[in-house]
Amino acid sequence: MPKHTEKAIKAAFLKLLSENPLNKISVRTIAEECGINRNSFYYHFRDIPSLIEEIVTDAANSLIQKYPSINNLDEAAEAAINFSLKNKKAVLHIYNSVNRCIYEQYLMKICEYVVKTYFETVFKAEKDAISQSDKEIIINFTKCGLFGLYIDWINNDMKDDAIEKIKRLLVICHGLIDEMIERCINNI
Repeated sequence: MPKHTEKAIKAAFLKLLSENPLNKISVRTIAEECGINRNSFYYHFRDIPSLIEEIVTDAANSLIQKYPSINNLDEAAEAAINFSLKNKKAVLHIYNSVNRCIYEQYLMKICEYVVKTYFETVFKAEKDAISQSDKEIIINFTKCGLFGLYIDWINNDMKDDAIEKIKRLLVICHGLIDEMIERCINNI
């Protein structure tokens, strides 16, 4: 029964969040929405920010499980964007609240996972030929680029087609990671 209640709380919160800004949602409104008392909420979650953190962590972990290996970056980035589009109002309400950092942490975790997994999948032979420090630099550079594009898209209220922009960026940057790895191997 506790897992059922926890799921009901999450569903009620997401429903309310798709309709209202975060500052208009209270533990009381969540409890009323899912037909429980406030003590039941507090049995499962410390507060609303901890509820948000669990929801976005669950979403990140779900995406990670779905992509144990990544052969192209645009497919994984598209999955993250589709999750955000499916929950657009909720994402914007969290992003435009004092709890923005929770969503940004989720996003950074996804970007880092996608880039590391891509690097490990596609560059198996080359990864042992470069130093750990250089690997971290390449991963950080690529991760921050994806993160920046995604944040820019959210700052523009998710209006334009982020998937096409990311795909275009990947076409423009095609071979860049290969070139970076080659430079690391040759100690340039």
